[in-house]
Amino acid sequence: MAQILDPLPSNVSSQILCCYVNATSQIQIARISNIANWYFERVVFPGQRLLFEALSEALLEIHTGSMASAILSDRIPCARLQIDQNAPSVPTEDAHSSQAAQAYHQRVMSMSQKPRQPVPESLAKPALTAVD
Repeated sequence: MAQILDPLPSNVSSQILCCYVNATSQIQIARISNIANWYFERVVFPGQRLLFEALSEALLEIHTGSMASAILSDRIPCARLQIDQNAPSVPTEDAHSSQAAQAYHQRVMSMSQKPRQPVPESLAKPALTAVD
C-alpha cells in the first residue's frame, strides 16, 4: 500500500499495515507524531475505515471534538491495529480490520448506546392543536 502523502522514512524496515475505524458519530483526527522525521495526520469521518502504513512502535492519537477545539480521546499502539496482509480478500468485516479495531469499535458503540428514558406524557401530547 503506497502512501503518496507523508511516506514513511526510507531507512525503516518494520512497516506494518494498520486499520482504524471511527465508530463514533463525530469527525476525528488520527495523528502519529512519535516517529522521528515523519508526521501523519488524517481526518476520519464517522463510520470511515482508515488503512495506513506505520512503524510497529508508532502510537495513533485520536482527537475528537468540535470545530473550535479537539480533545485527545485515545492513544492506540499501531501494533494493536495491525491487519494481516495475507488474509483473503473476501468483503467481510474480519477480512478488513484487526481484532483490536473491532474491539475498539465495540467499546465505542457500547458507550454511545445509553438506555433511553421514556418521554413524559406531558411532552408526548401536542401543545398546539390549531393555528389560525
